[in-house]
Order: sequence, then structure tokens, then C-alpha cells
Amino acid sequence: MSRTSSIAASLTANKGRFAAELVGTFLVVVFATGSVVIDAQAGGAYGTPFAAVAPTIAVAVSVYAFGKVSMAHFNPAVTVAFFITKHISKAQLPVYLGAEMIGAVLGSLFVMVFVGTEADLGANAPDYSFPLPLIIAVEVLATGLLMAVIYVVVYTKGLKGFSGIAIGGIVGLDILFLSFISGASMNPARSFAPAVFSGAVGDLWLYWSATFIGSSTVAFIAGKRL
Repeated sequence: MSRTSSIAASLTANKGRFAAELVGTFLVVVFATGSVVIDAQAGGAYGTPFAAVAPTIAVAVSVYAFGKVSMAHFNPAVTVAFFITKHISKAQLPVYLGAEMIGAVLGSLFVMVFVGTEADLGANAPDYSFPLPLIIAVEVLATGLLMAVIYVVVYTKGLKGFSGIAIGGIVGLDILFLSFISGASMNPARSFAPAVFSGAVGDLWLYWSATFIGSSTVAFIAGKRL
């Protein structure tokens, strides 16, 4: 069987997971980037708390809606971490990654058409007045904290019903307390789509390196302890 045929077969077998990840990632990107655009339109009147609360709600709702279908990744860095700890198979990896990237692209297109194009479509941006090593470390930390909470949820059976609140909450807290340094993306797909459509691609290297480092580091630690 060719690689293309193998991916097609995996997609057919995992079409429910594909749909869940696509829709969930779409919602996360719309809320996460749309809130930034809306705040920019209001001249910054809503501030960081608004940009933190919006994705918190989106992540929490999506976890409750799709968690039992796909384990609610909505994030390539999370997917890679789950692959490391063998929660998903090699055949499922491209299904998840493809769904997340497509969902993110559709999310940014939705924001562009129905919300606005201010603030580079809500693209993440670090504050380079801070030292670059600190910026990288903070983004690694933000993603690592998210991944750690996700593993706690997974291994405590959803914290007895608080899974969405816990995962959404750490996303919001990371944004609230760390975004002023690194942008607190935690999600390569969330960073990719608005950056590409707005042309603000200069910082993508950060969000396509530090996020995977953060999630993978926690995955390797979790794999040894759990």
C-alpha cells in the first residue's frame, strides 16, 4: 500500500476524529484570534483579559463537545505529545495534524471575512524588548504547562468532570500572565493561519519550535512516570 493510500485509509477509519479536530480547532482559532481583532477595533479597550477569556471559553466548550471523540487536541503540539506517549498511533498522526491545520485556516478565513483584519488577524507576537532566550523559555513554559494539565486530566479521568474548565483555564491563565512576553500561543496551528493570511510570518519560527519543545518535554517526562 502506498503512503497516500495508507493516509486515505487512516482518514476513513478516523473520520470522526478528523471532523472533531477540525471543528474544535476552528472554534479555538476563531475565538482566540477574533478576540484580538475585536480588541484592536475597540482601540485596546478590552485588553488582555478579553483575549484570555475568549479562548478559555472556546477550549472548554470544545473539550466537552469533542473530548470523547478525539481526546480534544486542537493543537499540533498536543498531538505530537500524545503521539510520543502512544495515545495515538502513527497512522492517526497525519489525520490529527491535517484536521488541525485545516481547521485553523478556516478559522482565520472566518475571522477575516466576518470579524476584521486588524492586529494582523490576531497573529501572535512576542515583545522583543525582553531578551530572546527569555521569550523562548516563556513560550516553552506556557506550552509545557498546558500539556501538563492535559495529562493530569487524561490520567484522572477528566478531573471528575472538570476537564474542559481545567484545560481552558490554563490556556486563559497562560495568556493572561505570559502573553506580554512571548505571545503565549501554545499552538502552532493557531499561530500559523493568521500569520500566513496577514503576511506577519516573521515570528512563526518561535511558535513552530518552542511550542513543540514544551509539549514534547512534558510528554517524555510523563512517559517515564505514567
